[in-house]
Amino acid sequence: MTSDIPALADALAAGTVVLDGGMSNQLESAGHDLSDELWSARLLAERPEAVVEAHLAYFEAGADVAITASYQATFEGFAKRGIGRERAAGLIASSVESAREAARRARARGAGRPLWVAASVGPYGAMLADGSEYRGRYGLSVDELERFHRPRLEVLAAAAPDVLALETVPDADEAAALLRAVRGLGVPAWMSYTVDGGRTRAGQPLEEAFALAADVDEVIAVGVNCCAPQDADAAVATAARVTGKPVVVYPNSGEAWDAGARAWKGRSTFTAAQVEGWRAGGARLIGGCCRVGPRAIASIADTLRTA
Repeated sequence: MTSDIPALADALAAGTVVLDGGMSNQLESAGHDLSDELWSARLLAERPEAVVEAHLAYFEAGADVAITASYQATFEGFAKRGIGRERAAGLIASSVESAREAARRARARGAGRPLWVAASVGPYGAMLADGSEYRGRYGLSVDELERFHRPRLEVLAAAAPDVLALETVPDADEAAALLRAVRGLGVPAWMSYTVDGGRTRAGQPLEEAFALAADVDEVIAVGVNCCAPQDADAAVATAARVTGKPVVVYPNSGEAWDAGARAWKGRSTFTAAQVEGWRAGGARLIGGCCRVGPRAIASIADTLRTA
């Protein structure tokens, strides 16, 4: 954490913080092809300036937090492209610096509010690049999932983000692994599930899934992301009730991901007006995920700051 801004946990105690929107849609709107298995993580190696500009667009739209482009950045994923562990570690760490650079530029352009960096830690299914992050149940034990996540978490923690974003978690077993892996790293975390109705994507009741994080000191917020906006409504209230922690919520546009076609289908149902209900239910970190762009984030920021 940089010394000139308060800790994110303190900010959550004082009010509501605006998250950014989807990294992939912002990069695609700038003309970048994200059709390979590394998705936005490929640009950490090939076009890092594009990542900085994407973060900057969200800061300028009113976001207080940039979520790094490390969602799909893993040692295993980079290895498939012939990138060794040392280089992969450097690329994973660079995702934090790209977001920091965007924050510096935003401040230079007049942003006087605190700006934070959340290091994205995507689920095991993101590395598989086959849509299984929306199913869970990979056939791996909690111990195996912990061994997968811990090395990347260590690299990201060493890069000194303000918070680790354990995000798009489809399965309570994977959540248990992540909560083990985050212990002792010295960086706070939030944990957010992707859900379908009142259950995780793997089918576990949300009450049980959220309860895993209730007594984990490292976790400063619990909630949902990359789910349909309408599924976020009840989930926010459940997370607040079960954990007693601030809630994080950043749904996608409401469209559905077609893993075979590698495309979003359907129509958008996301509206900035929904954030009032989320905040009333206990949400303190509010933004958008896939297909939610700077215009929507600007509306969220205006809604929250006006209120």
